Amino acid sequence: MEALVERLEQAVIRLEAVAIKLQNCPGGLVNGDISSMINGGESESMEAFDHLLNGSVSEYLRTSTAIGGDVAKHAEMVNNALHVQRAFLKMAMTHQEPAKMNEFIYISNGLRKEMADLLRPLSDQIQEIQNFREKKRGSSLFNHLSAVSESIPALGWVAVCQKPGPYVKEMSDAAIFYTNRVLKDYKDTDPRHAEWVRSYLNIWTELQTYIKEHHTTGLIWSRTGPVAPPSLFGAPSDSTCPPPPPPPPPGPLPVFMDNSPKSEDTSAQPSALFAQLNQGEAITKGLKHVSDKQKTHKNPNLRSQGGRTHQASPAKSQNPGSSACASAKKHSPVLELEGKKWRVEHQERSQDLLIEETELRQVVYVFSCSNSTLQIKGKVNSIIVDNCKKLGLVFDSVVGIVDIINSRDIQLQVMGKVPTISINKTEGCHVYLCKDSLDCEIVSAKSSEMNVLVPEGEDDYREFPIPEQFKTVWDGSSLVTEPAKIAG
Repeated sequence: MEALVERLEQAVIRLEAVAIKLQNCPGGLVNGDISSMINGGESESMEAFDHLLNGSVSEYLRTSTAIGGDVAKHAEMVNNALHVQRAFLKMAMTHQEPAKMNEFIYISNGLRKEMADLLRPLSDQIQEIQNFREKKRGSSLFNHLSAVSESIPALGWVAVCQKPGPYVKEMSDAAIFYTNRVLKDYKDTDPRHAEWVRSYLNIWTELQTYIKEHHTTGLIWSRTGPVAPPSLFGAPSDSTCPPPPPPPPPGPLPVFMDNSPKSEDTSAQPSALFAQLNQGEAITKGLKHVSDKQKTHKNPNLRSQGGRTHQASPAKSQNPGSSACASAKKHSPVLELEGKKWRVEHQERSQDLLIEETELRQVVYVFSCSNSTLQIKGKVNSIIVDNCKKLGLVFDSVVGIVDIINSRDIQLQVMGKVPTISINKTEGCHVYLCKDSLDCEIVSAKSSEMNVLVPEGEDDYREFPIPEQFKTVWDGSSLVTEPAKIAG
């Protein structure tokens, strides 16, 4: 039923477009060619997407080239991904959707297998963009790369049913945290970076407008063309915009939002289902009678045995080694130097973790550690704490930033100097500063229970909470925001 409603909505959208054109044509239709009008909507859709590529995307490439370095390389990857999406849209407008409602085959991330194969070139491009950012954590342009990496999954809107526009908006908002950092860092030094932020965010704004005008309820497929080929680049290419070179070997698919109904029984037909529902009173004939002796609440002997009159669960009996498999999937702890990056990962209940031989260009990445303590001696470029719980971190000095992301119950102690500490999506963070680090700048977002402790006397600290609630008022010319003070 949902598929039928979706098709009707798409038909209404096209008929409305035809009606608008009829109103603008006082001479009537030439030869009554309504089909040419409907197909004209498809060409308009591609023209609108090309306008996006030639407008905002070209401006983004220009500003990225002006900055150069990793930003320029990242922009080329984004451009390639958008051209892969163009090839996908062109294919969808000339081909039918690859699977029918009763032929759905789902893979782990919720996409049909046929759709997953078609989307693989696009997902590979997205994965390449995100991997580039991970490899460049020590880059001076890391905030630029992070803004792109966090928002690029917006290209997965083609796999979103119902309303893909809000999904693009959500992904675009994920970049704001990092673009604000870029604006702050280069506000008074280099205006090119502000132009870069504006041009990049314009891509997602225009993409939302494009989706609203041409794919409001989801990607529109052709109803009359051949079934989509098993591979995207097996479809005829558009001569005006040839597809990019073949993508790299298949990698893991990113998780695209998909609201399609999932059915595990691929053999069941809709007619058989309705036949069963229409049996009426006869539907109860297949039920098994349970006598009073088999009812736990009427048989005390069964209650004393825990009510175990049924057979063991097939899942449990057929898989006795499931617990062993679960433990085998547990990640091994890591503490090693990989190139310029110290990796501290999956450490549990380790109270004596130590990094001694450090260099100024090295970064420390702490991931998924719990109930542990890490000490970093010497001076490093930056420290990132990601997805950790109950972690104590003691370090000497950091040249760049200490970044706390998606964590809980973190305690930091600064023994030397650090210019910036960022706390993002974290619950519970205590920062102990020393006299040399009192000029540290602390930036927080979407976090709670944050406290800064500054030295007072020889061995004592004074604690100050970081505000979590703010009050904003209009003063007649602008908005004024200040921390809200709650008595009690």
